[in-house]
Amino acid sequence: MPGVSARFLGAGHILGAAQISLDIHGRTLHFSGDLGRPNDPLMHPPKPLVQADVLICESTYGDRVHPVIDTQAELAPIICRVAERGGVIVIPAFAVGRAQILMLQIARLRAQALIPKIPVYLNSPMAIDATEIYRQHHAEHNISEVDCRLMHGIATMVHSAEDSIKLNMRSGPMIIISASGMATGGRVLHHIEAFGPDSRNAIVLAGYQAGGTRGALLAAGAKSVRMFGREVPINAEILTLQSFSSHADSNELIAWMRMAQKPPGMTYITHGEPDAADILRGRIKRELGWLCRVPEQLDQVQLFA
Repeated sequence: MPGVSARFLGAGHILGAAQISLDIHGRTLHFSGDLGRPNDPLMHPPKPLVQADVLICESTYGDRVHPVIDTQAELAPIICRVAERGGVIVIPAFAVGRAQILMLQIARLRAQALIPKIPVYLNSPMAIDATEIYRQHHAEHNISEVDCRLMHGIATMVHSAEDSIKLNMRSGPMIIISASGMATGGRVLHHIEAFGPDSRNAIVLAGYQAGGTRGALLAAGAKSVRMFGREVPINAEILTLQSFSSHADSNELIAWMRMAQKPPGMTYITHGEPDAADILRGRIKRELGWLCRVPEQLDQVQLFA
């Protein structure tokens, strides 16, 4: 379109994630996209915020600060405990980013003999493809070629639906990493159905769980979840990892905004639960002194006068 150009800047969230800066007839509209973390073990940090007339920023974790927990130290005792009782660990995982960091940390733990050698399965066609892309594009992330080989080699890749179903016939100990990350669909549902009723097993939630999803229900302690037209009892141990988030938290979002050479004329807060968005809006107003609002659904605004 004449008079309109776009720049894509690394967002540091997952492989390929980008901020978008639109130049529209000399005025700049900047979308944060999903922002990653400055010290993410997998990804490079987000590129600094460029000068913008209008900023549209995410707020997934706008109301909280991530705890400082070592990912390996959090994961190792879970694997050891469940493996010792012969259980199956089912990890609903986002196919791009989360599945790869989980495999990397499991591989590192095994290399250090901090966890037992139990089978690991990656059961998500998209995650399998994404893992191969991570292997091919080292410049786009923080993982060395050696660690990429470790990450790829730790798991048996489950390609077919038939082999996915066969996993449910196996007994533990074993680890199954499968999509979707919020248990809204995909192959992981069959694993939750198969292994969720047994108290020896564990379902490990490794990422953000949006309200209304099965993952959120599990995190809240639901004793059953509805799937395939029936209520599936959940007796498995439910655990929520705190150290694997690839989203910037409230402090990290504010620090990213401070990189701007001058304040945007207006900042709009999107992509977050209402409380998270409003708390971030309040922080931006108090700490940065910026004009900021949370749009309502179906709001229409004139971005440039």
